[in-house]
Amino acid sequence: MNRTSFWDDFRAGLKISWAMVLAYVPLAMLWGTLAAAKGFTPIDALLMSFFVYAGASQFIAVNMWSEPLPVLLLIVTALIVNLRHFLMAASISRHIQSVPRWMHPFMIYILTDEAWAIAERRALDGPLSLGYYLGVALPLWPTWFLFSAVGAVIGQSLGDVAALGDFGLAAMFITIIAGFWKGPRTAAVIGASALVAALAKTYVPGQWFILMGGFAGVAVAALLHTDDEVGVRDTIEKGTP
Repeated sequence: MNRTSFWDDFRAGLKISWAMVLAYVPLAMLWGTLAAAKGFTPIDALLMSFFVYAGASQFIAVNMWSEPLPVLLLIVTALIVNLRHFLMAASISRHIQSVPRWMHPFMIYILTDEAWAIAERRALDGPLSLGYYLGVALPLWPTWFLFSAVGAVIGQSLGDVAALGDFGLAAMFITIIAGFWKGPRTAAVIGASALVAALAKTYVPGQWFILMGGFAGVAVAALLHTDDEVGVRDTIEKGTP
């Protein structure tokens, strides 16, 4: 099987990531706007997006931001929301081989839902390389924290835009899910995840609905998985006829 160089794969990832970069710009500005309404300065917004770099958690956190600051509740909520990254990291690690150990923390740090989705979509069609993953994931990071600061700068002039936060995230995730559509079995996985998440959101306090919906989707996908798919994947990865 022909193998491309690191930089060839990196450039291929960059070509794919530009659409998500464009989508990150208004979302990051929206978050910065919401943060400014809570009293964040542009530097505060930039630093939070730089160090935390977790869009869903940041939208939830800014919604919970109040005086006195519920520090413990914010920490626990962020932990629950971001537990899904364990699932995503485990999924990605199946495909990318020979990654230096010192890079593992950074690769997890720049792992987002969007980068994971693009990388997994790539893995459906062929090998997923470190270069491709970095080409996809790296551009999203500075886009997020820089435009968070821009949003905080201009946010005060836009009025109340809180309602747009949930809409923006929902629109992006619907687009991501659509890219994985494979027919009835995809519908079953999405339906199970959505149903469990909706029930958990209604009856379980906190943000557990995100993780519970994810586990439900994984469980249904595992039940519907077939040995034929394993054979096809092995053939793709090994490059055998």
